[in-house]
Amino acid sequence: MTATRWTKPGLAAALVLAVLAGAAWASTGSRIVVSQRGRTFLPGALTIKQGDTVEVVNDDGDLMHHAYVDDPEFSFDSGDQEPGAKADIVFTKPGTFNVLCGIHPKMKLVVTVRE
Repeated sequence: MTATRWTKPGLAAALVLAVLAGAAWASTGSRIVVSQRGRTFLPGALTIKQGDTVEVVNDDGDLMHHAYVDDPEFSFDSGDQEPGAKADIVFTKPGTFNVLCGIHPKMKLVVTVRE
């Protein structure tokens, strides 16, 4: 059995690859599910980490919804969501953002994104 002998450049390259692999794994965020039901976002407020995904699900049996974020730092538009439809919002910027419904103006979800 022969032992592997690492040279300094080889060891450095292996360490860089290990760090990059760990960074790629760490960059995948969490998934938080938010329901649209009764003309309300449930929950109505979230605090998440940058890179997390908010999955907005239309749980209203007979109502269409349309989730959007219109902010100078971040924007998103789900388009019309039929009952049962899902839309993923990946928050790539830190800050506080309002997710609104283009059909029901009183609906509001406040998302605080931390680094």
